[in-house]
Amino acid sequence: MLSKEELLLIVYFIVVILLLTAFVIVFFVVYQRRKNKMLQEQFETEQRFEREIASSRIEMQEQTLKNVGWELHDNIGQLLSVANMQLNIFSKNLPETEKASALEIKETVANSLQEVRSLSKSLNNQVIGYAGLDTSVENELERFQRMSVIETSLEVSGEKQEIPQQHSIILFRILQEFFSNVIKHAQASKLDVSIAYGPEEISIKACDNGKGFDKESIAKNSGLFNMESRAILVNTKFSLDSSPGAGTCLYLVYPTKGQE
Repeated sequence: MLSKEELLLIVYFIVVILLLTAFVIVFFVVYQRRKNKMLQEQFETEQRFEREIASSRIEMQEQTLKNVGWELHDNIGQLLSVANMQLNIFSKNLPETEKASALEIKETVANSLQEVRSLSKSLNNQVIGYAGLDTSVENELERFQRMSVIETSLEVSGEKQEIPQQHSIILFRILQEFFSNVIKHAQASKLDVSIAYGPEEISIKACDNGKGFDKESIAKNSGLFNMESRAILVNTKFSLDSSPGAGTCLYLVYPTKGQE
């Protein structure tokens, strides 16, 4: 039978072991929490850095587009305006048999001037911000129609909500990038766009009837990267659905709550 001293010694060792075990557990938990916190802070820092880089790159792109828009409007637009006035003067002195040809040239120049002005507006972020998303998309699609590039349609539903101007510009640029890819690569004859306003979000869908592509076999090109980067900046869900022979659809879901 164990003596009193031996029992106390055993109890002492048990208490010490329990205390050491508790210390190790507490240390491990605290260490894991601090480690997780550091990893989370590192992740958030990396995310902020990537967002800043994307934001700076997009700001530079916007400034470039704005400058190009100004050049088109101020320089090319002015030259076409002068050419149009000179044709008016020149056609007055032409014989009747040649006036028809001069009139055709004049109409071509006038149409070119209209398209240059429309294009300059679609490149200028100030104009887009002032006009808003719906009007900017409508103008862009109408421009494609006038140029006989592709048949287009736009459907707007729900109660319209105000979008911050900068966000409106970014959403339009995503759609503009998609439109550009459709015209360049899709071999499509139709482009349908819908904008649905809901109580907490705006759902945007743009689909073509082109050749489509295999998403698994295509790497992220600069156009796709630009669209995704812009969507991230305004907390917008971005997805692209396509398959060979079935066309391509772009889906955007922009949350109207909590946006600044």
